[in-house]
Amino acid sequence: MKKFSFIIILITVPTKKEAKKISDKLLQEKLAACVNIIKGVNSSFWWKNKIETANEFLLTVKTRSKFFNDIVKVVKSLHSYDIPEIIAVPIINVNKDYLNWIKNSLKNLQ
Repeated sequence: MKKFSFIIILITVPTKKEAKKISDKLLQEKLAACVNIIKGVNSSFWWKNKIETANEFLLTVKTRSKFFNDIVKVVKSLHSYDIPEIIAVPIINVNKDYLNWIKNSLKNLQ
């Protein structure tokens, strides 16, 4: 599997307050260049052998793939779910100006 340098991480949370807390921490730590908080996500999923539903918020986090494990640690420390959704999607094409902005917004890699 090809390793992509930049990713979007998808994270669902139950409340706007929790979304904001996670977003703020990722931005403060410069692990994310941008976090979108999308309200009104209706989720259906298997949990404890039955189908559940929930109204959630979705965070989309723009970052470098090398920060994924650090982001997982932050999210798990602040998230209320037993098993939070933390899924990385590769950025395969991007406006070069936007990519440069992402690079310059994240913590230094040195």
